[in-house]
Amino acid sequence: MLLLQRTSLEKQNKFADKFGFKYNLLADDSRELIDAFGVWGKKKFRGNEYEGVLRTTFIISEEGIIEKVIDKVNTKDHTDQII
Repeated sequence: MLLLQRTSLEKQNKFADKFGFKYNLLADDSRELIDAFGVWGKKKFRGNEYEGVLRTTFIISEEGIIEKVIDKVNTKDHTDQII
């Protein structure tokens, strides 16, 4: 599993160590993959609008084929959304 965030690799590594993640985190500070996957856009939070990474899950096969895209992520039920 990869978790893609727009942040520095150093911050990602500290975060992964802190929570004991057993998978790699990907830092994309250049936005190369973020743009390629089309997950950068307008967001709203508490009435404020800004641009950032859109919470999106891609289910990718071992062959590298995108099997499913979940762009309406419900954090409380996301496990069920994935299954």
